[in-house]
Amino acid sequence: MPPALLHHLILIPSYNSGPCLLEAVRAAANAWTPVWVIIDGSTDGSLERLRAAAIEGVQVYSLPKNSGKGAAVLHGMQIAHSKGFTHALVMDSDGQHSASHISTFLEASLAHPEAMILGKPLFAADAPRERVYGRRIGNWLTTLATLSGGIHDSLFGFRVYPLRPSLKILQAIKTARGFDFDTELAIRLYWDGVPPYNLNCPVYYPTRREGGITHFRYLRHNFLLAGTHLRLFCGMLTRIPSLLRLRKKFACAKTFDGKRKNAVMTLE
Repeated sequence: MPPALLHHLILIPSYNSGPCLLEAVRAAANAWTPVWVIIDGSTDGSLERLRAAAIEGVQVYSLPKNSGKGAAVLHGMQIAHSKGFTHALVMDSDGQHSASHISTFLEASLAHPEAMILGKPLFAADAPRERVYGRRIGNWLTTLATLSGGIHDSLFGFRVYPLRPSLKILQAIKTARGFDFDTELAIRLYWDGVPPYNLNCPVYYPTRREGGITHFRYLRHNFLLAGTHLRLFCGMLTRIPSLLRLRKKFACAKTFDGKRKNAVMTLE
């Protein structure tokens, strides 16, 4: 185990994730420890089931009420940073993300500790069409807000974040506490000079029969994201000179080849 990776941990925010939670946490812990699960005011017995399971390498934190994904991740990041961790791989608790890709993402973070390692989802044929096509608008708006900064997917929550710059941003704003978390943090990290590296990663949507649960409300959360993108667009206008300099600086940005065991950088 490379010593630098001892400063990495996995954060899994969870709100009423149902039966998929234990399986997702076990898979993550089999790939890497420590794993911290942030129970975000769940009322479905998740906290009790996790504590009863006593999975080795897993620590559970609990928030008294549901505060949103971003708030739960921020809570975990603050504790992790205070304990000396430098990076957090954030993944969902509902079985959508591939635990088999954890080591590849962490290897990429070790190779580029200054960067944010962003998952680029590979959708299966049975993926909900509204998810596949709807996010294209958000991706286009993210490209606009960064002046083609190289963030390939604005929403996919399988990512490695450097803690220090992430906390600097999150503690200075009151937004990015819900479903807007991944979009806003990635854009603001780029604005602050944190380079994005993109890794392909499959995404799976468990069926209801398999225990799949979604808390995404298309109307409410799309309005939230629309407001986020509008606010970030306005912020982009005042940063155009610095973004042009960043684009030149990152002109040789590369993408990891997710098919290789070791995260080898290849030109796009």
